Amino acid sequence: MNRPPLHALLGFATAARTGNLTRAAESMHLTVSALSHQIRTLEERLGRRLFERGPRGVRLTADGERLLSVVAPHLDALDHALRPYSPRRDDVLTLSLMASMASAWLVPRLGGFVARYPQLELNLFSSTALVDFDREPGIDAAMRGGYGRWPGLVIEHLFNETLVPVASPALIERMGGLPAQEDLHRWPLLGDLSTYWQDWFDRYGGKRPNRYIAHFDDSETMHRAAVEGLGVALGRLARTRLLIQSGQLVPLSQGRLQIDWGHYLVYPARSVDHAGLESFRTWLHEQARAYVAQMEADVASGRGADIEDRSCGKPGEADGPPDPAADSDAGAEAAAKPQRKRR
Repeated sequence: MNRPPLHALLGFATAARTGNLTRAAESMHLTVSALSHQIRTLEERLGRRLFERGPRGVRLTADGERLLSVVAPHLDALDHALRPYSPRRDDVLTLSLMASMASAWLVPRLGGFVARYPQLELNLFSSTALVDFDREPGIDAAMRGGYGRWPGLVIEHLFNETLVPVASPALIERMGGLPAQEDLHRWPLLGDLSTYWQDWFDRYGGKRPNRYIAHFDDSETMHRAAVEGLGVALGRLARTRLLIQSGQLVPLSQGRLQIDWGHYLVYPARSVDHAGLESFRTWLHEQARAYVAQMEADVASGRGADIEDRSCGKPGEADGPPDPAADSDAGAEAAAKPQRKRR
C-alpha cells in the first residue's frame, strides 16, 4: 500500500478534532471541497470509511477513531518540532490579554499607537487563560494581571492596581445618599476571593460587615453586579475608570488602596528581538507611566473622586487621599448628583 500523503492525514486529523468540515477547512486555508477530496482520497487508499457525515458535522467511525489515536501524537510531535522554524513577520504583532483589560484600558489608548506606527499590524486575542507560548508560537507577547511570577518569561511591570469602593447611582439613591466610612459595613457589599475588603477597613477604619451579599471569582462580573445596583464593589480602577467617567459607577470614598497585584507585559525569549514588539513595549510603558502620573496628579489636586468629605460632608476635608478614579468632570454632568448623608 502506498503511504498516504501527509496533507491528507493533517486534513483528516483537523476534521476529526473540529467535527466540522467548514471549520477545519477554514483553519487549513482550504475550501471545503478540497478538504473533502483529501479525506475521500485517504479513505480510498486505506479502504476504510473514516467519517460518518451528518447534518451537524462529521463523526469518526470506529476505524477513524483508531487511526486518529495512532496518527495524532505523531502529527503533534512534528508540529512541535517545526515551531522554532516558523517564519515571523516583524510588522505583525500578536498580543494575548484579558478582554476586560483590553476594552477598559488598552483599546481607548490604541489610536495613538496606530498613528505612531501605521506600518505595524496589531492582533489582539482576548482570553482569561494564560497563553502557553510553547504551544502557541503565533502569540508574540501578553498583558497579564497578577504578582509577576511567571517562570521562563521576560516580565516587565506596568503598574499596580488601585482599589476604591464603587456603587451605582441607583443604589446610592436607594440607600439615601453617600455613606460615611463608619457606615459602609451597613451597605450591601460584594465580596471576592481576596482579603482586600479587610485591608480597606484596616486602613480607613469602619466596622467589617458580618457577611457579604454575594461573592465573585471574577472582577468583571463583580463590577457588572455593582453597575446593576446589586451592591458595593471594591473596584479596580484600571477597569472601572470608564464606568466612573460615564456615571455608571460612583466612588464612595476619596481613599484609595494600592495593592501588590499588578499589570505586566510578558513575552518569551523568542520575541526579544521582535521589532514590532519593541515599538509596542516602548509605547506601552509610556502609556503606563502617563496613567500612573495622572492618578497621582488627581490625588494631589484633590480631584480624585469629586465627592465631599465622607466623615462630615464638608468639601475639602477628606480623611484619606482622594480617589484617582475619575477626572474632575467625571459624573459632574449627572442630572442629580447624590449627596452624602450628614450625621
